[in-house]
Amino acid sequence: MDYARVKEKAEQLIVPIVESLGYEVVEIECKYANKANGITVFIYKKGGITLDDCERVNNALDEPLEKEDITNGANYVLNISSPGLDRPIVTDRDYERNLGTELEADFTEASGKKKKLIGTLDSYDTETATFIVKSAKKTVRRDEMKLLKPYINFKSIN
Repeated sequence: MDYARVKEKAEQLIVPIVESLGYEVVEIECKYANKANGITVFIYKKGGITLDDCERVNNALDEPLEKEDITNGANYVLNISSPGLDRPIVTDRDYERNLGTELEADFTEASGKKKKLIGTLDSYDTETATFIVKSAKKTVRRDEMKLLKPYINFKSIN
């Protein structure tokens, strides 16, 4: 199966349907895993994704995917999922969604020194992201970041 072609067709078909239900498509993955072809649709809504949300999206996609046959007859497993708590922040939409959120960044400064910061995402553009760290602003080049993800403080979870 040509996964790049399937992903392109999946995006064209899936995104409008999912958005009409009030969700955002974060990512669509098409790959071979666990001895099967898989199409995984990661969805987002403010407040989080429930099992009922996943079922609703799955039911809405089932018939159109069958009708369009985007895999040219190849069998596949359709999975609907939330992006997860610790999904890396990569796209501009990810940055937008996470404005005002406490994040953890691993990056390498121009000098080659590896750094880590935990701060609230204050702003971003195509080249940089600015965080508030202990009341001070710290700007990091996006191309220097090795990993940016939500900060999960297990000590504050009850």
